[in-house]
Amino acid sequence: MSDLKILVVGAGATGGYFGGRLLQAGRDVTFLVRPARAKLLRERGLRIVGLGEDTVLDPPLVETGSLDGTYDLVLLAVKASGLASAIDDFAPAVGPGTLILPFLNGLAHIDVLDKRFGSDAVLGGVAKVQTTIDDDGAIRRLGPLQSLAYGARAEAPTNLAAVDEALKNAGFTAALDARITESMWAKWVFIAAIGAVNSLMRGTIGEVVAVPGGADFAEAVVAEAAAVAAAAGYPVPAADLAATRKTVTDPAMGGSSLYRDLLAGHPVEGEQIFGDLTARARELGVATPLLDLVTLQLRVHQHRIG
Repeated sequence: MSDLKILVVGAGATGGYFGGRLLQAGRDVTFLVRPARAKLLRERGLRIVGLGEDTVLDPPLVETGSLDGTYDLVLLAVKASGLASAIDDFAPAVGPGTLILPFLNGLAHIDVLDKRFGSDAVLGGVAKVQTTIDDDGAIRRLGPLQSLAYGARAEAPTNLAAVDEALKNAGFTAALDARITESMWAKWVFIAAIGAVNSLMRGTIGEVVAVPGGADFAEAVVAEAAAVAAAAGYPVPAADLAATRKTVTDPAMGGSSLYRDLLAGHPVEGEQIFGDLTARARELGVATPLLDLVTLQLRVHQHRIG
């Protein structure tokens, strides 16, 4: 059994889910949360519901501003808009041997974390899970997908094996990935493609591909995003690219979490997913007219909601 001290930053749909599973598996997990979330978790527990499950956990909590020691591993699962404040919140937990494992969309967060803590301390990570937060604060499972991939982006740190041991056999798929940066790009292409198809057409994938030209449009979006990854030196592996194409042309497929937020009038990760991707495309000389369009559309949305 791993004895790594793990700090989970973000007890939402992703951090709350994987942190909860690690807690169930007996790992030494503490959640760093803001006062309002702490109050809710103390009153109702950390609940994981859906797909026939109704789990209630009593997680160890530390409120922001109250950290009094360092941790071996920081699991970072926050929205891009909360990254800067989250970094300030968990910085006191970072010691000389601490590894930071972020699960955010895109790659912009890596540069920010590297600058603050040094690239040797920052791992690459990809989380795949179908969850959302209910109105009552419970983490609701929407599908069976639940996996983490993680790895060193350059030379592997000496305690990477301990991280791998801590994350495996905890109720979800966990894998050490020797090509984690490539995997992060592959996920970026996937979420950008599905988010762009939903957002530009204001419909689910099923609704888009049900009309003439819909599937061709979806394929064109995938091709743009994949071209950026390839130009950056991280071409999406053939199997991943085929899976992305299949998803964005699947008549039974719904909408992405970004699309759900867009329809609800909530903030979206437009800059993290699309703004950064199109900026890199311009630097690399890759034309991305469809991705440019969705970037502009989401900027208008953000401006509208303030």
